[in-house]
Amino acid sequence: MSLSRYALVGLAALACAAPAAASPAIGAPAPAFTAVDGDGRARSLAEFKGRTVVLEWTNAGCPYVQKHYGSGHMQSLQEAATTDGVVWLTLISSAPGKQGYVAPAEARTWKTSTGAASTALLLDPQGRVGRAYDAKTTPHMYVVDKAGTLVYMGGIDNRPTSDPASLKGANNYVTAALADLKAGRKVAIAASKPYGCSIKYAG
Repeated sequence: MSLSRYALVGLAALACAAPAAASPAIGAPAPAFTAVDGDGRARSLAEFKGRTVVLEWTNAGCPYVQKHYGSGHMQSLQEAATTDGVVWLTLISSAPGKQGYVAPAEARTWKTSTGAASTALLLDPQGRVGRAYDAKTTPHMYVVDKAGTLVYMGGIDNRPTSDPASLKGANNYVTAALADLKAGRKVAIAASKPYGCSIKYAG
């Protein structure tokens, strides 16, 4: 018995469907991306080939983000890393109309007003970069080594609270990963559970 016309249409639809994007994996190449910064300039991961890169998802309205920026802690981490030659890219994946979204001019103002020392603040309003990395929270952190391999992903530290007092004595996973890379060691803690506010994606 031949397939019905409806069954054939269904099979064709399945054949044409795009395969699901693979989740990012430690030890695998970091997903490639291009995003626009607050000045309207396209920046890509490939632009920084041969350099260690930190990716930080942020949302200015998130109490967990405010814990790190309000205390100056995130800015200090950024400054120390970039002074050491690391590229630090801060990303905003909040969709238009949702909490945390900023237009380019607002992004520039926020970066200046907070004293952020990141290499660039990238805007991802359609969530393409965030979804490629399976970024879930703000902050959600990733470290990419000089070979373009993902070597850390997860929370910024081991204190999943918005209380600034928790920063004292916290084990910062990003700092530890960067220290391991600089020393030529394998990253000891390559993944952890991210914490913070959920990213406000479109749809």
